[in-house]
Amino acid sequence: MHDTVITTGLTVLDDHVETTVAAELRPVPDGTDPHVWLAHTDVERALGFTRKPQGWCRGEVCIPAAAVARIEDTGAGMHDVTAFAELLGRPVAIEPAARVLALGASAADRSAALVGGTAPDFTLPDVHGVEHSLGELRGRKVALVFWASWCGCRYDLPAWERQHAELEAEGFSVLSVAVDRRIEDAAPWIAEAAPTHPALIDVDGRAADLYQLLNVPTVVWIDEQGRIVRPNDTQFATDLFRDMSGLDSEKALGALRRWVTTGDSGLDADAVARLTRSSTPEQQRARTEASLALWLLRHGHDQAAERHFAAASELAPEDVTTWRSAMPLLGVDPMGDEYFARRTALEEAGVLIYRPLPDWQ
Repeated sequence: MHDTVITTGLTVLDDHVETTVAAELRPVPDGTDPHVWLAHTDVERALGFTRKPQGWCRGEVCIPAAAVARIEDTGAGMHDVTAFAELLGRPVAIEPAARVLALGASAADRSAALVGGTAPDFTLPDVHGVEHSLGELRGRKVALVFWASWCGCRYDLPAWERQHAELEAEGFSVLSVAVDRRIEDAAPWIAEAAPTHPALIDVDGRAADLYQLLNVPTVVWIDEQGRIVRPNDTQFATDLFRDMSGLDSEKALGALRRWVTTGDSGLDADAVARLTRSSTPEQQRARTEASLALWLLRHGHDQAAERHFAAASELAPEDVTTWRSAMPLLGVDPMGDEYFARRTALEEAGVLIYRPLPDWQ
């Protein structure tokens, strides 16, 4: 580690939004990664917080001036962004050599958004780069289907398209989201399914983070008002992998059709809240490490990227989506021996690979 202050250009990834600023990397006494200090104007530019008499504010959130006094260098007009993120409960990942800092969302913020019951909106591109938002489907029932090319559930995409086509006239839409990190990995499977529903690709893991995705396939049911009526559920649209999952696709699809045609989701609001899983600080730290690793890989810092992907895997081994989606990027077969070894280790530790909700159908 450096024991002197380094003045440098720095890329800040604030919950996936990228900004380049001038920064100081200042060493800390415990010898861990240096803290990042930004000028007050750059804090506003990179993080959206403005320094006011009462404290640092963004929207309705204000951190009192007294709470941040110890992390400000008023003489230099600088602010310790690393310590500020800790005050906010937000995870931080840094790669000093590459001059890049990533800040993730806090577990409390992510959990509150889902437990509140309203489906978080997002905008993602399709295979042609055309962007679509979940919010565009307000007024229709939606099955938000997460899948990936590195999962056997890729074979289910045509079946989900059939559900969309059969039930579209009933005010229903499938919105499928591939959690692949490269468009070209998902593209052939999308082309084969020939979807008429919005088929999007989450290359940065934004929607996966918003919905606390731990594995695929995961399906979320969202009503006409944009409220979640069935939270994250392992659902298959075919029985190709029934021997592995133990799940009956016909029961899931039958329940889906019942909901679309009668409005009966099988769960009331209290059950939805009870079955909605909260995020953990470790999971949010893992996703922040993975976000940094993706940036590093895309900018030619392969060895550093590998370290941060490994850190993400260690922080939240139950988050299969995070570590398995990285495998193709690192030249590892996501359906090979390493995947099954990790899967077996999780199962032996009592960690579920598939997370179906209680069988209420």
